[in-house]
Amino acid sequence: MFESLSEKLQNITSKMRGKARVSESDIKEMMREIRMALLEADVNYGVVKEFVADMTEKCKGADVQESFTPGQQIVKIVRDSLTDLLGGEEGEDKLKVSDSGFNIIILYGLQGAGKTTTAAKLAKLLKENGKKPMVVSVDVHRPAAAQQLKVLSDAVGVDCYIDPEEKDAVKIAKDGEGKARYMLCNYLIIDTAGRTVADEELMEELRDIAAAVNPTEKLLVVDAMIGQEAVNVAQLFEQNIGMDGFIMTKLDGDARGGAALSIRKLTSKPIKYICTGEKVDAIERFYPQRMADRILGMGDVVSLIEKAQANIDEEEARKAMERMMGNNFNLDDLYSQFEQMKKMGSLKELVGMMPGTAGKISDEDLDDKIVDRQMAIITSMTKKERRSPSILNASRRKRIAAGAGVQVSDVNKLITQYEQTAKLMKTFSNGKGGFKMPKGFAKQASKLGLKGGLGNMGGMGGLGNMGGMGGLGTGMPQGLGSFSAPKDDYDDGTPFVPTGRRDRKKKRKGRR
Repeated sequence: MFESLSEKLQNITSKMRGKARVSESDIKEMMREIRMALLEADVNYGVVKEFVADMTEKCKGADVQESFTPGQQIVKIVRDSLTDLLGGEEGEDKLKVSDSGFNIIILYGLQGAGKTTTAAKLAKLLKENGKKPMVVSVDVHRPAAAQQLKVLSDAVGVDCYIDPEEKDAVKIAKDGEGKARYMLCNYLIIDTAGRTVADEELMEELRDIAAAVNPTEKLLVVDAMIGQEAVNVAQLFEQNIGMDGFIMTKLDGDARGGAALSIRKLTSKPIKYICTGEKVDAIERFYPQRMADRILGMGDVVSLIEKAQANIDEEEARKAMERMMGNNFNLDDLYSQFEQMKKMGSLKELVGMMPGTAGKISDEDLDDKIVDRQMAIITSMTKKERRSPSILNASRRKRIAAGAGVQVSDVNKLITQYEQTAKLMKTFSNGKGGFKMPKGFAKQASKLGLKGGLGNMGGMGGLGNMGGMGGLGTGMPQGLGSFSAPKDDYDDGTPFVPTGRRDRKKKRKGRR
């Protein structure tokens, strides 16, 4: 969502980083560019005016003028100011908790904002954090709204209460509360009705529901795609019902980000969660400082580590590392790495969390189809080929390419990257599953093409020249499953369709 704004602010701050002397004209020019970048991102004019005035005052202060690195100081001021605009360092407000231990969260919002999907996402997140949530739909106006929530809740393994025959939203809410208490749940998430516009009839219904169940938390689900209108919607709900915070949805779209940057300042209410995709696990806590770092291209290592901890199997990762350090790294291990990486999210999202990578890797190299393509190539191999890549002669590579729907050159590139990664792992291995720092490491890394830092590291393919997936195109594999491999390589005796001359000789010999 912040792609355009992020690119502009990174260009602005990069000009300042190396400056040993900063003049008043430099500050004035920078502020003009920041003002234009924020306005183009659809940030509220009043917010932009106050934001720029505050930064200008700080940049002219003695701390900057007397600093040995004034350029760096100004970058820090921009970062801190952006963090404050988004909610401050401590702005990651947690959900309120009731003294009784039973908590009710009501989700409000206009029709199409994503309330129903967000209810299931939030329930899944709470469940993963050791809570026992239940969801209930009180939308009696939209056809099949309750059934949609039931399908989503079943998919994430969360209890759901619906009553499609009942037309009284307040009664459904009360019945749902009773059911949740009976089931010993500690969270009840209520999905309310929406409208294309917020009218008085809707507001009255929502006020009645809130009065009936006495919610612990009232959250407004805001569609980031509607821009400045999101601020108007937020202010309307705040005036009529009163809100405790927001959940921003559709942050994976092409919205310019103005809503997220304006809504906190104009309503004084925090953004508590953000949704970054359609999948039920595409929701995360909102951290203002981390978001500011992402916008400025400083990365978000903490969020990256949290994603890794949540999605990567520690035991499997440990075994893979032992195999790599014991010189037993094969294509099955590489395939496993791809699987773990896909669980963490899109390549673009992951790279955005890595410091120093902003603008250094093209979007073409961050296409998620690259991962699918490499996995298809490995899947097209037999067990023996995956475990002993050295046997991959020209005939076998031709068959693998046909099975994966790619060119032979694509297979060759994958094997080359695998060999480079395996060679690097061997350099670090002591032969006993342990780690050593080899002599002349820098020279060896240079031979393997690992120059230029993070973008050339082995083991996270698809990002520039990174080992395993480097630059193998973006096409989706075609014809998967349309081939068979040599039966002597398969344990289940899968029939063999000959493709190369050597394979045809082998088949004739078998018949005799």
